[in-house]
Amino acid sequence: MTDAEMIGCSEKGRQVERLRAIMHRLRAPGGCPWDAEQTHASLVPNLIEEAYETVDAIQRGDMEHLEEELGDLLLQVVFHCELADEVGHFDLDWVASGISDKLVRRHPHVFASSAASSSDEVLKQWDEIKRGEKGDEARPYLHGTGKGLPALLRASKLQKKAAKVGFDWPTQSGVLAKIREEVMELEAAVDAQDLEAVDEELGDLLFSVVNLARFRKIDPEVVMAAANEKFERRFNEMERLLKAAGKSLEEANDRQMDEAWEAAKKATG
Repeated sequence: MTDAEMIGCSEKGRQVERLRAIMHRLRAPGGCPWDAEQTHASLVPNLIEEAYETVDAIQRGDMEHLEEELGDLLLQVVFHCELADEVGHFDLDWVASGISDKLVRRHPHVFASSAASSSDEVLKQWDEIKRGEKGDEARPYLHGTGKGLPALLRASKLQKKAAKVGFDWPTQSGVLAKIREEVMELEAAVDAQDLEAVDEELGDLLFSVVNLARFRKIDPEVVMAAANEKFERRFNEMERLLKAAGKSLEEANDRQMDEAWEAAKKATG
C-alpha cells in the first residue's frame, strides 16, 4: 500500500504502520503547520505529559483511558522516530529492532543457556550484561544511573542500584533511625537560621524518606501522587465548607481554616 492508502487502512496488525503513514503525511509539505514545526526538544514536554497521564490512568485502574493514553504515548515515540528518519539517523523499525535485540541479549536465561530462577537474579544478571555492553566496568558503579529522571525517582533508582552490591540497611529500624537523625539535623539548621544547611538537610531528609519507601518496596512517586490527591481533595472540601459558612478562602482567618480543615479530613477520609 502507498502512504495514502495506508492512512485509511483498518486491517488488524497494520495499525502501527498506518500511524507511521499518518505521521509522515502530517510532516510532509502541505501537511500540518504545527507538526511541521516540531523538534525533538520542543516535544519533550509532550512526552513527559503523556507519560504521566499514562501513569495516572494505571493508578486509577481506568482501562479505557489507559488505552487512550498509551496511544498518545505511542504517538510520541512515532513522532520522534519520524523526525530522526527525516535526517537519516534512525526510524521506528531500527528502534524496534534495537530493543528486540537488547531484550534477547539481556534475557540469556530465556533465549540462551544462562540460569536465573528469581527476579533478583534476573535483575543482577541484567545489570552485569548492561555494564558490559556499555563499557561501564571502568566507570563508577552509579555512573549514569537515573539521569534525567525526576528527583524522587532518581533517588530511588540510585538506592536500589547501591543495594544490589550490599550497600543497604539490614533492617527497617535503621532507616527509621536515619530519618529521625535527619529531622534533628534539619531542626538544628533551622534554629541556627543557616539557610544553606537547611537546604542540604531537607535534601538529606527527603533522600532518607525515599529510602524507607524503597525498603518497603513502595514507589515514592506513587505515594507522593496519592498524598497530592488527598491534599487536593481535602483542600477542596475545606473550601466548600468555608463557602457554605459564607467565607471565601481569602476572607477566612487561621482558626476558621483550621476548623474547616479538620472537618474536611473527617468528611474525606
